[in-house]
Amino acid sequence: MSEFKVKGLTSLELKDGEMKEVEIEGIEEGKVLLAKSGGKVHATGAKCTHYGAPLAKGVMNQRGSVTCPWHGACFNLSTGDVEDAPALDALEIFTVSERDGAVYIKGDQAKIKSGRKNPVSACKAQGQDQIVVVGGGSGTIGFIQALREHGSKANVTVISKDEALPLDRTKLSKALISDPSKIQLRDQDWFDAQSIKNIEDEVTSVDFSSKSVETASGKKYPYSKLVLATGGTPKRLPLEGFKDLKNIFVLRKVSDVQSILSAVGEKKGKKIVVVGSSFIGMEVGNALAKENSVTIIGMEKEPLEAVMGQEVGKVFRAQLEKSGVKFQMDASVEKATASSSDSSVVGAIHLKDGTALEADLVVLGVGVAPATQFLKSSGISLEKDGAITVDETFAVKGQESVYAIGDIAKYPYYGPGGNGTPVRIEHWNVAQNAGRSVAITLTSPSTKQKPFIPVFWSALGSQLRYCGNTVSGYDDVVLKGKPQEGSFAAYYTKDETVLAVATMGMDPVMSKCKILMDEGRMLTKSELQGDKDPLSVAVVA
Repeated sequence: MSEFKVKGLTSLELKDGEMKEVEIEGIEEGKVLLAKSGGKVHATGAKCTHYGAPLAKGVMNQRGSVTCPWHGACFNLSTGDVEDAPALDALEIFTVSERDGAVYIKGDQAKIKSGRKNPVSACKAQGQDQIVVVGGGSGTIGFIQALREHGSKANVTVISKDEALPLDRTKLSKALISDPSKIQLRDQDWFDAQSIKNIEDEVTSVDFSSKSVETASGKKYPYSKLVLATGGTPKRLPLEGFKDLKNIFVLRKVSDVQSILSAVGEKKGKKIVVVGSSFIGMEVGNALAKENSVTIIGMEKEPLEAVMGQEVGKVFRAQLEKSGVKFQMDASVEKATASSSDSSVVGAIHLKDGTALEADLVVLGVGVAPATQFLKSSGISLEKDGAITVDETFAVKGQESVYAIGDIAKYPYYGPGGNGTPVRIEHWNVAQNAGRSVAITLTSPSTKQKPFIPVFWSALGSQLRYCGNTVSGYDDVVLKGKPQEGSFAAYYTKDETVLAVATMGMDPVMSKCKILMDEGRMLTKSELQGDKDPLSVAVVA
């Protein structure tokens, strides 16, 4: 290792809880984060390993960890390890010292420039333990990586009917990326190095008594432990025309994006109708609006009103209208009819009030259902919506060594106002954190894990950040900032408790609130109404 001088810094006189991004002499684009916690100065990679957010603009917690200002990823400052999704790679850590009026960083030049590391070394599977994971999304990658991080050498087989390798599916609706290689979370070489078998097949049934799964190709795979992570199945409309006509799409996989972009074509300028003012519907509408005419149909008065409230929904609507998106709100779809030039292809969407919207293609964003159809004859107990009830460790009730994570799992929620209420949350971070939780349970059964705070984000003209959950229902919204300008923080409250926080253009308020919720120090409704700011709450209580 070599020693490098920090530019423009003469001492390590940081305040406790203070963070600073510094440049390193002699290394082009070489930057390091200096952060002081508990009286000690740490040096780590400067950027979040998820999407590259500057961690110096994030927030620190009482445990000596830093949370990304964008999407809530959390890193231990002492070890660089990931403590919270959605990051997968850990931060590099370096030795920092001062002498003769200068500050120095000791480390490998390439590592200083990169700032990130794969937290898992190569592993050769051994022993009789056979872990089968059904599904290949966020929960799966969270589980298998954490499993290896925590020392398990169990045999692992991942069986997924979707793409062969786990992808960052959040980019499908937000950016309509059609090349899977650009959004792979881990490549085949990584799976090979971890001795993890990755099989593209569909599990059609599970025999819990004999502990085996069977696939569409007729193969059987025995398991000693089973992790169900099949995610959600996009809903379709049981209305006239929607089952028969072409160019009506859902969005779940890369192949769906490829089909949508193929229908749009190179000339663009298409008339596109998005049915559903959900997050998926809004993101897809926003992504397609630049070069096409997009209309979003929603049943509420404002987009996402049921989740975010009418006033915040107006902000989202205004953001997309700036991009040219048109809205048909407080509307119900009656049917889809064929194009006059091709009876097999959609030509219009008809609303119940008589409005007809011309459409070259239609995208459905009307929600997802738990992908658990393959379990209906297995004897496992499913909720009415198809969800699987699990306990705090995500273990399936009534089954031995079976776990369910992600969109299919209904788990006890212990965030603000939750009090253990069973809830199913369709967030990327929730699935990944649940996977990590199961891996830790299997490798360290005696470790008591603290419930995580749900986080999600969305591209709605500007970037929306959200933490918490309103499972118990909220009775008021405290709105701060300048909503009319697309910059706000919305605090969803029940009595005096803040259940959830949504922000746009006010980073890192959401990340700070996530930390305060996690530590039980979130401000009350009255404190927020009295103009107290979450960012003013000290790291140390």
